[in-house]
Amino acid sequence: MEIDERPRPKGDLASRLATEALDSYSQNELDARIVLLEAEIARVVAHREKAKAHRAAAEALFGRPAPAPEHAAPAHIDGPPPPGGRES
Repeated sequence: MEIDERPRPKGDLASRLATEALDSYSQNELDARIVLLEAEIARVVAHREKAKAHRAAAEALFGRPAPAPEHAAPAHIDGPPPPGGRES
C-alpha cells in the first residue's frame, strides 16, 4: 500500500476556517468554536500518532522504502525533439 505524501490542495476546510471573519461571533459562539477546534486538533494529533506508529511497524517489518527514481525526460511520441531541445 502506497502512502500519499503529496501536499493537500489549498482550499481545504481548515484553510477556509482560518480566513473566516470572526467579527459577527459572540463570546459564547467563539468559546464553543474554540472547544470544537481543540477537539478536532486532538483528533488529528491522535490520528497522526496512529499513522506514525503504523508506518514505523511497517518499516520495521519490511524496511524503509527505496527512494523514488529520478524521472527521465519524457519520451517523444513523434520522434526526437526539435532542434534546440524545445517542444512546440
